[in-house]
Amino acid sequence: HSDRGRLHAKAFQPYITDKVLGLLVCQSSNMAATLKPYLNAVRSTVTAAMCLENFSSQIVERHNKPEVEVRSSKELLLTPVIVSRNEKEKVLIEGSINSLRISIAIKQADEIEKILCHKFMRFMMMRADNFFVLRRKPVEGYDISFLVTNFHTEQMFKHKLVDFIIQFMEDIDKEISEMKLTVNARARICAEEFLKNF
Repeated sequence: HSDRGRLHAKAFQPYITDKVLGLLVCQSSNMAATLKPYLNAVRSTVTAAMCLENFSSQIVERHNKPEVEVRSSKELLLTPVIVSRNEKEKVLIEGSINSLRISIAIKQADEIEKILCHKFMRFMMMRADNFFVLRRKPVEGYDISFLVTNFHTEQMFKHKLVDFIIQFMEDIDKEISEMKLTVNARARICAEEFLKNF
């Protein structure tokens, strides 16, 4: 009976493995499916808000500063829009006549993800000059901010700027998840080596 049971289990083993893999693929595709409408909403909102033009300061002569940062003239600012997937994942889009500020709150499920996200964002913001549109300091309550001015839209393709921000949002979750897995794997190896002495 036991041999027959083993053979029976062996016969179904590939089926069980395929079933588990199928469930994992379904879960990942479901996550991608829920992320897509969120990214589409961000894309369309950012594209609509990125109608920027050259506009000199109304207060200081021969000065051209991002109005979304200076906030000197209320009539030049658009109503801020928040596109939210849940409490932890959201995007704040603040528009004005000559500049656009996009602030992103990244999903952080636990303390490890918070530390990794903070370190990774700090690493990027210290090299903000290489990214052109990256802000050195995020808006309060968000993890990272981008500042797009009319000079950026004059020098670069508008749709490419939007693609860069959306691609960043897609990749950042993957990067943090991969780093978390690496940290956990290293911690496991260290713990095993340490506990060998006991």
